[in-house]
Amino acid sequence: MSELDLSQSPLLVIAGPCVIESAELCLSIARHVKSVCETLRLTYIFKASFDKANRSSNASFRGPGVTEGLRVLERVKGELGVPVLTDVHETQQVETVAKIVDILQVPAFLARQTDLLAGCGSTGRWVNVKKGQFMSPQEMGNAIEKIRSAGGKNVMLTERGTFFGYNRLVNDFTGLAVMKSFGCPVVFDITHSTQQPAAMGNQSGGNPQYSPLLARAAVAAGVDGLFLECHPDPKNARSDAATMMHLADVEPLLAQCAQLAGLRRTWK
Repeated sequence: MSELDLSQSPLLVIAGPCVIESAELCLSIARHVKSVCETLRLTYIFKASFDKANRSSNASFRGPGVTEGLRVLERVKGELGVPVLTDVHETQQVETVAKIVDILQVPAFLARQTDLLAGCGSTGRWVNVKKGQFMSPQEMGNAIEKIRSAGGKNVMLTERGTFFGYNRLVNDFTGLAVMKSFGCPVVFDITHSTQQPAAMGNQSGGNPQYSPLLARAAVAAGVDGLFLECHPDPKNARSDAATMMHLADVEPLLAQCAQLAGLRRTWK
């Protein structure tokens, strides 16, 4: 995936479970979303994390770890023929993970970590930087510069909401235009944008009923892609259950968004 060509697709879709729970679950979700995206002629990238290093509670499930997680991601990539994306949290993970995945993702809480950004850039892989909840859209230009200074040419940015007081995120849609001005693809995270960080004390809450509204608004505003987490049984998902989209709801929403994306491209 050295080139990310969106000219033949109205929208990029990054979707999968929050964390790798099992190979079977990942394959099931990826197979379903791939089919939906093929029908709608959307570009699909599977995402799942092998480790959620920033869970609210130390007792929360973090994932299978690097070795097992990469085995699952490699299987999804090989069996379904789709690009895969996963998070890296530490510089020492980067080289190993880059051997398997197509896109390295820098989590929002780490969007200012210079060594991590530069390490990802040095691999030549695509790097998706999630905008820190504490950062302005303008500041994301610094993240891009850090990646490019290490030789990275392929960068995308993902908006996921900005802190507004405690346990509340808001979305500034003018920030999407600011980030697009850097010349990188801009993606909108429709699930984490509805999150209420640590609102339940030892875990995050959320308002997933607003995800479709945000998705449609973001596509109309001109984003290049959508990031979403989905699961066949959201209430029992082992991470981010409060914001997860039901797998059955993915197709109707993406159908609406594909229509909007096609219409948007006719605007002058």
